[in-house]
Amino acid sequence: MDNAIAKPELLAPCGSMESLLAALKAGCDAVYIGGKLFSARQNAGNFSHEDIIEAIKECHRRGVKIYQAINIAVFDSELESLADEIRFACSAGIDGLIVQDRAVERIVRGSCPDMPIHASTQMTIHFSDGVLWAADHGYTRVVLSRELDKNTISKLSDLGAETEIFVHGALCMSVSGQCYLSAMIGSRSANRGLCAGACRLPFSSLGKPKDKYALSLKDLTLINEAKELSEIGASSLKIEGRMKRPEYVSAATGEFRSALDGKDYDYELLRSAFSRSGFTDGYFLGKRDGSMFGARSIEDVTDMTSSLTRIHEKYKSEYPRFSLSMSLRLQRNENSALTATDGSETIVVSGAVPQEAINRPLTQDAAISQLSKLGGTLYRPGEITAEIEPGLMLPLSELNSLRRQAVEKLDRLRQEKFTVEKPFTPTDYLPEADKKPKKPISWWVSVEKLSQLEKIDCERVIIPLSLAEDYIKSGFDPGKAILSPPRFTLHADKVEADLIAAKALGFKTAMAVNSGYIRMLERLGLDAVGGFGLNITNSLSADEYALDGLKALTLSYELKAAQLSNIQASVPKGAVLYGRLPLMVMANCPIKAEAGCKACSRSLTDRTGTVFPLRCRMREGEDYNELLNSKTLYLPDKLGYFDIDFGILMFTDETAEEVETVLSDYKSGITRRDGKDYTNGLYFRGVL
Repeated sequence: MDNAIAKPELLAPCGSMESLLAALKAGCDAVYIGGKLFSARQNAGNFSHEDIIEAIKECHRRGVKIYQAINIAVFDSELESLADEIRFACSAGIDGLIVQDRAVERIVRGSCPDMPIHASTQMTIHFSDGVLWAADHGYTRVVLSRELDKNTISKLSDLGAETEIFVHGALCMSVSGQCYLSAMIGSRSANRGLCAGACRLPFSSLGKPKDKYALSLKDLTLINEAKELSEIGASSLKIEGRMKRPEYVSAATGEFRSALDGKDYDYELLRSAFSRSGFTDGYFLGKRDGSMFGARSIEDVTDMTSSLTRIHEKYKSEYPRFSLSMSLRLQRNENSALTATDGSETIVVSGAVPQEAINRPLTQDAAISQLSKLGGTLYRPGEITAEIEPGLMLPLSELNSLRRQAVEKLDRLRQEKFTVEKPFTPTDYLPEADKKPKKPISWWVSVEKLSQLEKIDCERVIIPLSLAEDYIKSGFDPGKAILSPPRFTLHADKVEADLIAAKALGFKTAMAVNSGYIRMLERLGLDAVGGFGLNITNSLSADEYALDGLKALTLSYELKAAQLSNIQASVPKGAVLYGRLPLMVMANCPIKAEAGCKACSRSLTDRTGTVFPLRCRMREGEDYNELLNSKTLYLPDKLGYFDIDFGILMFTDETAEEVETVLSDYKSGITRRDGKDYTNGLYFRGVL
């Protein structure tokens, strides 16, 4: 890719029409919105179909692009409505769709291939194979994970696909697309657009918290790195905040506009518009430490309230986007004529016939001065000339009318030019119903330590990639194993080298825990099994991953048992049926930030006293930690509700004897009454 320096797109968030107008006035190049359905910010005001049509008009007359986020995990029961929403977006003239679920990819590819699709940050794309996988599947842009440093962003932006990065706004503690905390606690799924923000509540590694917010990061801002952002190669710079008020959108968009244009910006105004004890740029600079953590304070709220008037005053006027050149011609016995161009379109408007001047004829200077009054429009004065036959007069109101007609006509032409309806041809995209008879569940055991395998016999075992060599030395069968690579990595080259070494040892299969691994494993000649992190929640998505060559699919544990059972898949499908389910993938360690590694409790406690174990992957040389559920998923007596091919029993710190007992429970379908506090997960209550 030619990385010639070009000013990147400034992309603003809009959760309502008021926020959209605020973003447009402040100078954004593009906006992203959500409809009433299928948006990852369901708690924002969002846009009805009528609102979207009006929003498109407002954006396109300014030459601003408008993207619609259809970026939640979709259920089979919603696929028809999903197709209807995509059809509407195509007919209305939306410029692109932001996508998490591959059902959208399938429908767009089959029915409206002219519609650009952007791979959402919810797809957890953070290394080169992920970017290239997305490009191979028709995604025109990839929204990168927020945890990447500037060097990684630069390298990924040089692969041929457009990249989009977050430059301002809230930072989730979890890597996007890999958070199940809100869903598990209250059935409000982040992958379904209804995150309850549980991580912003008190948590501590030091016991029941009091004013401790171990899972709360400061908001991101990279405004001080504006020059680097313009040179790094990213195509789009994204501001987070579809649930924020219009004043926040104004301030964030306007100050970034100034910074990117090389002008002075007001950092304090940006901070007062919204922050959590200030800002962080830690991920971008590669400094993942305690300075990144912060919570919303009373002072932050007070500062925001006091800044509203200033923000209103600063961004009440329209941002002048175009240079307007005009040429006036006044001749006797002819209609007045004004030729105008915005650099793209040239138009001519006509007005009244000029009159003979009785006292003061119209001068060139006076005409030019009047035509230059473009305040409140999208234009700034360009070259303005006037050819006036001597002795003529035209009222200033007529000059104003000519100028207004020219502006309105150019606005209308631009709106028509940018609003492109994309043909939508309905297709039969649903896979055929699976008529195979129900078979007994095959049991796969996932372990963290090889000692956990000593007393069991099962169909497949899942082991960390880091244990591959020791697995062989212990005499286990590599053909039976599925290697599990890191769920998040900043060192994909090392992971690839480890997979190559494992293949040489006789391993044949690995877990594709995100889309990047699908491409990597295919390149390396290893079979791939889809992991739960792919968030497969419907039959279309399952079919797309099967077409990618995956040999089996692990479905999302945010599905109900009935939903799991009804998903149609052309390859074996399964689910995690035992264990402490991972609730977060964290690229920064909350315990290290709060207490230090030496005082590591390996757990966090919430305000109710509930303890959540933390699985420290960073001690193993990896780039993330996992927050685990407080209760163990355990349901051997409910297996009759599941029509799946395999069940994964996920063990963390259990002994070999405990592993043996649990596997026996599941094979027999008998539940132990040992007094422990178990959970059925979400398999019977589901998510919103």
